[in-house]
Amino acid sequence: MTQTLQPGQILARGVCRHLRGHDFVTVEELVPVRGLRVDVMALGPKSEIWVIECKSSRADYMADGKWQGYLEWCDRFFWAVDAEFPTELLPDQTGLILADGYDAEIIRMAPEARLAPARRKAVMQKFARHAALRLQSLRDPGPAQLLIRGI
Repeated sequence: MTQTLQPGQILARGVCRHLRGHDFVTVEELVPVRGLRVDVMALGPKSEIWVIECKSSRADYMADGKWQGYLEWCDRFFWAVDAEFPTELLPDQTGLILADGYDAEIIRMAPEARLAPARRKAVMQKFARHAALRLQSLRDPGPAQLLIRGI
């Protein structure tokens, strides 16, 4: 059974491929705290934590009222959009990645706001648990899916 990817998921795939080339590992759809779901969280080789929100259209961006809540969960925040997206809509104080389903390019580096050590530890634990649950779900899809959904 083949799953059809949504436009944002296609962008996320290209972003994850690109970041792997910079020695970052990534997870998709991570929930740092109830009410927020990060499209892509990336962990770098020096424990840097980036959040990337993938927006497939102007309407998708305009409907996102929660993105500022992600800032306290990362060292750098980026938008990932395709080449057709009107990038003038995006705040200048955020990073910008142009992506497609195959690769991406960092156009504007996000400013750095380093996480406090206690927050970094909490985020890294969430990242590790999320990644481990995803891996477990590949091996044993039944029970692991219940854990990922928090049931």
